[in-house]
Amino acid sequence: MLGKTANGLFWMSRYLERAENTARLIETGQRIALTRLSSGEEEWIPVLQSAGSLGGFHEAYETPGAEAAIDWMLRGRDNPSSIKTSISSARQNARLVRTAITGEVWEAVNATYMMASTLLARKVSERDLPSALAAIRQNTALVRGMIHGTMLRNDMYDFLRIGTFLERADNTARILDVKYYVLLPSVSAVGSSIDNVQWEGILRSVSARGGFRMEYGAEGGPQEIAHFLIFDKRMPRSLAFCVAKIKDNLRYLNAGQSKPSQSQKLVTHLENTYLSHGIEEVFDYGLHEFIEKMLELLAELAGQIQLDYRFYE
Repeated sequence: MLGKTANGLFWMSRYLERAENTARLIETGQRIALTRLSSGEEEWIPVLQSAGSLGGFHEAYETPGAEAAIDWMLRGRDNPSSIKTSISSARQNARLVRTAITGEVWEAVNATYMMASTLLARKVSERDLPSALAAIRQNTALVRGMIHGTMLRNDMYDFLRIGTFLERADNTARILDVKYYVLLPSVSAVGSSIDNVQWEGILRSVSARGGFRMEYGAEGGPQEIAHFLIFDKRMPRSLAFCVAKIKDNLRYLNAGQSKPSQSQKLVTHLENTYLSHGIEEVFDYGLHEFIEKMLELLAELAGQIQLDYRFYE
């Protein structure tokens, strides 16, 4: 396969996953903000920081606030991670690799783009925001369903899946970081009713509440939630699940080779060094510090994949 085709497939899936993840990040910010006494831009700084778009936000708005922060993440023209920009970029990449995807996948991507263009043509009101975010999640899920249901299990499918799970792992780490490191009011708040409501919001934001309750019932607290979202390989948005899927798809790509690629070595190091411990060790090390290291390694892995498969040649 040409490196440019692999690049287009990889980034098409990453941008689609990013659009959905940004929607989830907005929901996380909203849910946690509802538990806080104050309101305003301060509530959204951690969310914007985790999305990597805080600097651009301050440049774009002279009088920032919660409404402006949400609009920036939804449809900021100069925000490369906004939902509108991400979906547009996904469609552009899909057009470049049109012959490498099925007609059903292309139609789903195009329908998602048209939906987002209409939905985000103007500022979304607070009343309409929940339904708008739900529509974005549903449409991106439709594209994933078409990929899963119509694509051959070959190199093209592998690059689509690697892009999806890299972006998803990145997002789960960022959502955890928003809650634990930046939005936690104080050490004394740990275990309080506000703290528990915020952790519940984290579960909802990654569609993990039902699975978590099946596993832990009503007894699970912050430590169990963090373990579930980091180490549980049955949970499709956990870090361990995403890394395991990336490892599998890299192995499929490298089938027939005499030795593992640099990407395979890196993902094995990530898995064995950082995802083979207990949650107690992570908390002792520092959850924020652990997440920062995971984000750093995921970015390094993405760069190595692009080098290994010559994306820009």
